[in-house]
Amino acid sequence: MTPTVRHTSSLTPASPAAPRPRSGVGFPPGPVRRWLRGLVVAACLPYLSLKCVWVAGGELGIPAGSVLLEHPGTMAAANAVTLVADLVVVVLALLLTQDWGRRVPAWLLVPPLWAATGLLVPIMTGYPAQLLAALATGDERTAAPAEPFLEPWVFGVVYGGFILQGLALGALSLLYARDRWGRLWRGRPGESSAGPRTRAAAVTGAVLALVPASLHLMWAAGATTGLTARQAAERDADFHILEAQRFGFTAVAATAVLVLVLGRPARLKLRLRPVLAAAWVAPAAAGCWGASMSLVALLPVADPAERVTVLTRLSYAGDMITGFLLAACAAVVLRRRGAGA
Repeated sequence: MTPTVRHTSSLTPASPAAPRPRSGVGFPPGPVRRWLRGLVVAACLPYLSLKCVWVAGGELGIPAGSVLLEHPGTMAAANAVTLVADLVVVVLALLLTQDWGRRVPAWLLVPPLWAATGLLVPIMTGYPAQLLAALATGDERTAAPAEPFLEPWVFGVVYGGFILQGLALGALSLLYARDRWGRLWRGRPGESSAGPRTRAAAVTGAVLALVPASLHLMWAAGATTGLTARQAAERDADFHILEAQRFGFTAVAATAVLVLVLGRPARLKLRLRPVLAAAWVAPAAAGCWGASMSLVALLPVADPAERVTVLTRLSYAGDMITGFLLAACAAVVLRRRGAGA
């Protein structure tokens, strides 16, 4: 009697595993991503080189009598921090173009990308506007401080590098986010309902944003309330451009996040992608620059006339608080959309 052979899945030889699909981010990276990665690294080199010189005690690009030479210890510490911050940009460029970058948790990747956006975008928009104002008015002091601070060529080299970093890193971030989270961009605002706490937080953030937005608009329009006598006397085109820009970022942050969270006004039938882009960029610009200016305001100054007023500090703190709060609301909405998907 021939024994019956029972075929079970445990006895059948394992078939060759189907090849795993690529992670979607294009590995090995294509020529466009390699070129963008190289541009980010190249754009960081001038700034990193200057920072290394300054941390080592050199004075390249710093004129005699500059306020930067008054506190060498503080300057060295600040330069070391900003040196590390720009190295993070290089790491991000590598992460966004490597296979291991796809496995980095979102909670570890998103914050530095958000911070880089918030610190670079105001420079990418503000510095060209300052240069255009200088060309229009013929004022060579525009886009550079009136007092000895840094040699004029330093601003062009550093800010030009920042603009290239922002453009290249932004393009890499968009490509990476499209491949990893592109499904979250589909649809319209409000389709993924936010909870009552998120809606309340978004409305609170928008109300709080009225304080710094009003101050920035007031100063951009020419008012001197809340400014020191020195600030009022030294106002120029740069001052008005920066204040108008800060007002714009704060106003757009509040509007975009409210639309994203509440889905209003529905009759406009807005697409999610531009609203989400505004809810990413504007809160980052407001929050990160507000935080950085708040830290600068805490640094010691030799001349009491250089200290900013309480109202100016309030504007910095307001930018920081509203930017971070509104960004948190946008993050909750995205997390809900991801869970739903």
